[in-house]
Amino acid sequence: MSKPAFSFEFFPAKTEQGHEKLLSTYDELNKLSPAYFSVTYGAGGSTRSRTLDIVQALSARSETEIAPHMSCIGDDKAQIAELLEFYKSLGIRRLVALRGDLPSGQVGMGELPFAVDLVKFIREYSGDHFHIEVAAYPEMHPQARSFEFDVDNLVNKYRAGANASITQFFYNADSYLYLRDTLEKRGIDTIAQPLVAGIMPITNSSNLIRFADSCGADIPRYVRKRLADFGDDSKSIREFGFDVVYRLCERLMSEGVPAMHFYSMNKVEPNKRLVEALGLTV
Repeated sequence: MSKPAFSFEFFPAKTEQGHEKLLSTYDELNKLSPAYFSVTYGAGGSTRSRTLDIVQALSARSETEIAPHMSCIGDDKAQIAELLEFYKSLGIRRLVALRGDLPSGQVGMGELPFAVDLVKFIREYSGDHFHIEVAAYPEMHPQARSFEFDVDNLVNKYRAGANASITQFFYNADSYLYLRDTLEKRGIDTIAQPLVAGIMPITNSSNLIRFADSCGADIPRYVRKRLADFGDDSKSIREFGFDVVYRLCERLMSEGVPAMHFYSMNKVEPNKRLVEALGLTV
């Protein structure tokens, strides 16, 4: 059985010190030979300049592909086209196309209100130049009116020209497998158009729970209870978290997951430990 591909997500650092630390983190994780690194983009492009800076720095640092996130909500087509041209000038061939969140106080959705509109525009403007990844939600997008509606939206993004999708993080493998099987029934070949599993390492109890609650990701009751039992014992939290995520990845691999995208939180560990323990670098 072939091993799944793997990749990492970064977010732009807010300070020069953070930027330098991120470059060091990149150098360490890049030694593992990931397929690519993605770089996030804040609500309404709120981290635009920092995103562009880190994308430019990383793309010049090695041959490993860099995949900038692009959000469309609140932006017009001219702004998106300008960004596409900039990425072409850097030799970028991969993008993560998202709707994004409307910044606080901003009124109006812009010319491209949804991710499917962004995917269509990228294809119309740039043809097949970019490999496009989109977001998928095994436990349903928190704003979707139903699971079926959410699947319809994902199918439409594939049909608009998306090459693959990356899931929101999850800890219940069955939720990923159910979405995969549902897509197959809807005519999406999840090998040719992969459903990439988004993996979030567990290192901090309060941050994880707050993040999960804000984006609609489910943390199984046994995980919440165990994390609560550990209190401030950060070492026990890290070891338990590693075990939970390692077992999740093992199950996904046994089910033929095509690729895993690790939400690195700009850290070397535990991402390096997980990738090596799973044998992905061998």
